[in-house]
Amino acid sequence: MVMVLLLLGSDSLAQDELNVIQGESSNNNWIYYRDAPNALYHHISSEAFQLLDERAEAVSKLHTRSDWEQRRHDVRQTIAATIGPFPEKTPLNPRVMRTIEKEHYTVEHIIYESQPGFNVTSSLFLPHEIQQPAPAILYVSGHTVDGYRSPTYQHKILNLVKKGFIVFAFDPVGQGERLEYYDPQTGQSVVGRATLEHSYSSVQAYITGSSLAMHMTWDGIRAIDYLVTREEVDPERIGVTGRSGGGTQTAYIAAIDDRVLAAAPESWITNYTRVLQTIGPQDAEQNLYQGILRGIDKADYLIARAPKPTLIITTTEDFFSIQGAREAFKEVSEIYRVMGHSDQIDMVEDGGPHASTKKNREAMYAFFQKHLSLPGNPLDEEVAILSEDDMKVTPTGQLATSLGGETIFSLSRKQTQKQFEELQTSRARPDRHLPAAVQAAKEVSGYREPAEIGDPVFTGRIQRDGYVIEKYFIAGEGDYVIPYLLMIPDQPNNKALLYFHPSGKAAEAGEDGEISWFVKNGFTVLAPDLIGTGEMGPGELRNYVTNVKDFDTTTFDVWVASVMTGRSITGIRAGDAVRLTRLLLQNEQTETVYAAARGDMAPVVLHAAAFEPAIERVALLNPYISFRSIVRNRYYDPGYHLSSVAGSLEKYDLPDLAASLAPRELLIAGPTDASGTCNDSEGIRGDIAIITDAYEYKNATHQVNITSCGTTITGQRDTLFPNWIGQSTRAD
Repeated sequence: MVMVLLLLGSDSLAQDELNVIQGESSNNNWIYYRDAPNALYHHISSEAFQLLDERAEAVSKLHTRSDWEQRRHDVRQTIAATIGPFPEKTPLNPRVMRTIEKEHYTVEHIIYESQPGFNVTSSLFLPHEIQQPAPAILYVSGHTVDGYRSPTYQHKILNLVKKGFIVFAFDPVGQGERLEYYDPQTGQSVVGRATLEHSYSSVQAYITGSSLAMHMTWDGIRAIDYLVTREEVDPERIGVTGRSGGGTQTAYIAAIDDRVLAAAPESWITNYTRVLQTIGPQDAEQNLYQGILRGIDKADYLIARAPKPTLIITTTEDFFSIQGAREAFKEVSEIYRVMGHSDQIDMVEDGGPHASTKKNREAMYAFFQKHLSLPGNPLDEEVAILSEDDMKVTPTGQLATSLGGETIFSLSRKQTQKQFEELQTSRARPDRHLPAAVQAAKEVSGYREPAEIGDPVFTGRIQRDGYVIEKYFIAGEGDYVIPYLLMIPDQPNNKALLYFHPSGKAAEAGEDGEISWFVKNGFTVLAPDLIGTGEMGPGELRNYVTNVKDFDTTTFDVWVASVMTGRSITGIRAGDAVRLTRLLLQNEQTETVYAAARGDMAPVVLHAAAFEPAIERVALLNPYISFRSIVRNRYYDPGYHLSSVAGSLEKYDLPDLAASLAPRELLIAGPTDASGTCNDSEGIRGDIAIITDAYEYKNATHQVNITSCGTTITGQRDTLFPNWIGQSTRAD
């Protein structure tokens, strides 16, 4: 037992000695940086706060009716462009699958196509005793696995029906009968609950420049298209409501579709400042691509529809900050006041958590009764909840096993195929395409040129056989530091290597590790913990954690925060990689700088090397080959999303950046697809061809070496790096 404790203590000390700011010894335990693992979230949040402050400053200057009308006009355009662009309207092809007759109402179970082949399961509730045409309410569901079949949602729907409203409810994608990753053997989603179905597929949509919000909002807009075809419905009296994720959709649909007269978003309206200060970003559809960068806050979804009737429904202990809700209500109330319609905006508050309350339900009923001109009893009444069988729309209870059809993945894959073909056309002129791709990568990734290189802070030294390890940190792009190890051989070759590993600087820094191999061959190696890795990560924010199939768990929260601000984690890290390159070049003993990256650090190095010509040679070890590969693989490694760049495939992909390096020497050893395997061999070959064609164009085919998919690196370094270590130059 004593020996075990000694061994554990020895391992702990060995790990601790490589720490720069988070260790146990007096020289590497920096109290000021104790929260360093959360630095990435803090950095992205600070960017968001600055943008939100700028927005708030602009809003504070709105005083006149014309001021506010201009704001409304601007945000309407911005919201539509940010959530969209939307596809063209195509035939809905509605099918009534079956009809359920109850004592006081009829339910028609319907499937319509919001896009060709993209089936939406829905139910139309028709009161028996109504004066036609009657007001109709679109009900959008929050994040329940069973969609609008949830007893909580049924209770509201059936109360509205009892009060004479036609109600049309549909399943959001990834919920109810629209699970996109349905496993027939378990009857559950392979990915996880609804929020995870949303986040997982949203990465693929984001990369193409689209979003899950677009698809979900379009489903709702097309639902209204169906409603207005029904003779029972008064198209001038349409309302929309939903709670939580349904509140999100309510806000989006009502901001964009002018046919919505009255809107009652529940348990979602607050502001992004309070969200980022409290719970952090929520699941995918709530975080619009560049939304905060474009000056949009949650209040703007209501400003966009002013002065139409709107009710904000809240609870005081909701995880969506009630303070933020009050602030949003105050802001929105001003445009209604200036327009002379203060009576058209209201907010109801009840005590309680993120849940439906009797007081709030009754306020919602009364709101629609007033503004959709259907007076009656606003009291919340007991209703008989329909059974699972009564509520089934498809024969099997899931589209995946009955009708099939398109999914977010299949739609994204089709989109990326179009983008690939467009890029291929551009790639036919590499002299024009490659510089444009590099410039686009700077813009889309949110890269920022390092302004200055600060002085490193030295925190200790470790002597090893043949080399020494010095420990430093340096200021990064923002209010955070970059801890790094500088390994200096006794007999240096005046070449420096930047080495990036997804797990941070210590991953291959052992005496038998990969970094030591380079040092023993004369390289001075700088191995950093880029923000979000090693001592600088991964952080505490883990609202939406998934473990898809056999992959490691990952969280989507911080990445979607970066998407809203127009930054990318890869762009931020690439800026710091360039900063470290220039730091090395300040050392008079460094003549050249090379860079090597393992796994999903490869995108960082490709961006940095494309932006910084001083990086003379690049080695990518077992990287995934392209962003396109993430979209092509239904089950991609979810960890790879952190290194992806939203909107990239509209302008460039990783092979373009690799191609732009020609004629610099490039090694890509053992590339894989985004599942970490060689399953998508066609896609891998297509991406590799982009690189080799560019090197051929530059008459530099002898400078590129791409080994077969999945090649194991260990034991082959002498073969892979002959030029790097001064051996004979590899033949063409």
